[in-house]
Amino acid sequence: MDNIPNHLSKIDGQLGKLIILGFPFEELAINASFEEIVFLLLHSHLPTQGELNLLTKKLLDYRDLDPKILDVLKSAAENEIEPTEALRIGVSCLSMDMHSHRMDKEGISGALKIIASIPVITATYWRLINNKTIIDPHPALGHAANYLYMLTGEEPSLEHIRGLEIYLNTVVEHGLNASTFSARVVMSTRSDFVSAITAAIGALKGILHGGAPGPVIDMLLEIKTFSEIESYLRHKFESRERLMGFGHRIYRVKDPRAVLLSEVAEDLWHHKDLSEFWTLAIDVERIALRLLKEYKPHRSIKTNVEYHTALVLHGLDIPTPLFTSTFTISRVVGWLAHCFEQLEQDRIIRPKSIYTGPSEQKWSPIAER
Repeated sequence: MDNIPNHLSKIDGQLGKLIILGFPFEELAINASFEEIVFLLLHSHLPTQGELNLLTKKLLDYRDLDPKILDVLKSAAENEIEPTEALRIGVSCLSMDMHSHRMDKEGISGALKIIASIPVITATYWRLINNKTIIDPHPALGHAANYLYMLTGEEPSLEHIRGLEIYLNTVVEHGLNASTFSARVVMSTRSDFVSAITAAIGALKGILHGGAPGPVIDMLLEIKTFSEIESYLRHKFESRERLMGFGHRIYRVKDPRAVLLSEVAEDLWHHKDLSEFWTLAIDVERIALRLLKEYKPHRSIKTNVEYHTALVLHGLDIPTPLFTSTFTISRVVGWLAHCFEQLEQDRIIRPKSIYTGPSEQKWSPIAER
């Protein structure tokens, strides 16, 4: 299979650089609203104020879910389905909503409907599975703020809104990772956005992809004091257990997204008057990096984005089971941008495989086997 052209992002794993549509990702993450990032990725240029106002209005208008989808989510909650699986189920049902509103399933309206619905599905399901009253979307809050509001029923602080928005901006797009590739493969068959995004969520759900931040928090909560860190980590290495939050297939230096999110996390935890948790997390990172050099001296393994993602989301009081779904609220925009690009290329993705099976087999009748 030929390389897949991609105009959306460029990753330099040796230098630790991530460029999105020509912008250093840090510049976008710190300065843009999430709605501006949505427009940029779907239209390949930054919006004017009028364009931004129109997109924001559409995202607000598309938040309401068809009652039939709510019924599906209620059934999933009764069966105690895991939140990311419930999100995948809910997204797959958006075809009903688009059909009833006569939306173009492969156009901007269809893309914005998916983007607007994912935080609503996530927050609604979390309320359902915890036997709490569903909270309707807030008519005046932006994308990030409304998600936090729908989880708790309380308007979030400006600090939490901006912390979540920077996180969403940071992880919105990252080349042909497993979930993005899954979306593009489905789209390359001339399928529809709902099918492509459902497939992408299925790929993201895996522990080696979007499911990694949760175990990072589990690890940090298991380590109670500084004195326990080294023995805990050595046990991990000597038991050949995977150390979540470290290592990346592309970056050979510290993941640049982790650098930015570490600053966001530090600010959040100091404002929470729980700086001791932050200090412990930094000590774990420092000692883990030292032990990685000891146990894996021939490999350059650095901190990845999942480590500081966990610290940011935990600092925002987002429940650990929602980490992957919260990541999806952002990454769906990148997936859809790739879907549009794949539609323009209009060429099916068909990887070549290398046969490694047996050769020179001979048939024998069943009675002789």
